Amino acid sequence: MSTQTITVSGMTCGHCATSVREEVGGLPGVRAVEVDLSSGLVTIDSDNQLDPSAINDAVAEAGYAVAG
Repeated sequence: MSTQTITVSGMTCGHCATSVREEVGGLPGVRAVEVDLSSGLVTIDSDNQLDPSAINDAVAEAGYAVAG
């Protein structure tokens, strides 16, 4: 089991969080995605460490960007 935390910029509402949760949650091996709107932190629990570019692509597909 692996846990990764990223910061996503531009999320402002529950719909934003749902979009990011659904796109990142669709990556192979992802078990859970927690989104904290106030901080922009997204915590991803998965079977194995995910490729950062795959995470970036999923967040971009939701219409947002990984910060920093």
